[in-house]
Amino acid sequence: MADPALVIGGGSWGTALANLLAGKGIATTIWAREQAVVAAINTQRENTTFLPGIPLAEALEATGDLAGALGSASIIVNAVPTQFIRSTYAPVAGLIDLDGLFITVSKGIEVDTLQTPNEIFAEVVGAALGERIVALSGPSFAREVGAEHPTAVVAASRDLDRAHRTQELFATETFRVYATDDIVSVELGGALKNVVAIAAGIVEGLRYGHNTMAALITRGIAEITRLGVALGGNPMTFAGLSGMGDLVLTCTGGLSRNRSVGVELGRGRPIDEILGEMEMVAEGVKTTQAVVQLASSVGVEMPIAEQVHAVIYEGKDPRLVPRELMVRQLKDEREGT
Repeated sequence: MADPALVIGGGSWGTALANLLAGKGIATTIWAREQAVVAAINTQRENTTFLPGIPLAEALEATGDLAGALGSASIIVNAVPTQFIRSTYAPVAGLIDLDGLFITVSKGIEVDTLQTPNEIFAEVVGAALGERIVALSGPSFAREVGAEHPTAVVAASRDLDRAHRTQELFATETFRVYATDDIVSVELGGALKNVVAIAAGIVEGLRYGHNTMAALITRGIAEITRLGVALGGNPMTFAGLSGMGDLVLTCTGGLSRNRSVGVELGRGRPIDEILGEMEMVAEGVKTTQAVVQLASSVGVEMPIAEQVHAVIYEGKDPRLVPRELMVRQLKDEREGT
């Protein structure tokens, strides 16, 4: 029997993973900031705010007391959106068991520091955690995991033994986990695909067809891989679940929050109005800011990300984007941008 698990973050993804663990007979607690979420899980056996319609295991408990929950947790799963990791964990950093298993499922890059989740935790909690942390990522909508649709993801850590422990922790008949030591690529793939997914939504909102979408996804993975390799990642990882797999899902799936943002942008709606109507966080909006800065800092051209940034933050008319991408200087496919 595995040690008790604590999932920090009561959104849809945190709830789905907490329910998966509880369903395996693992004593699991989920921490949520919203008291309404805590109450609904404990009394109605459902996260009526972020994952409605998915029944939760009786063994799953919810709490609003993060410090109290951390006191006995040796397996921790972080599901807090990237931009809120620092503020959530800084007050309780000293309570985290560095010898335990720590897994992060957040997908993004912090705007102020240009750091990925494992880098944020290494700074906030300690360098030892940065060497041991596991990133779990891949093509996985929370609702489909909650409904037990067959899903495959990848666990990445510099400590491969911890990646293998994470495999065993989460593996079920419907949730398959692969392992790698390439945490750099896995985290970057999970973050950068959200930016391309916004572009995919813009394509949909502009009512372009399959040709356009196929071109966008293919050139999107080229952009992601270029930046990832420049930052120390393995190009082959981007062809796997946490790269191409997650990109295809997020660009084409109707449950994608980032794609949904792009659809509304393509229809001409302003970003503030779109975000004001959303219950959950679309990580790609903030990540777009960070990606453009990060790419510039290492001299990598990312024309798709730059165009998404222009639409969101500079008020660019999305109808101008396709033409500007198409009429750039012609390139060879392997080396070109």
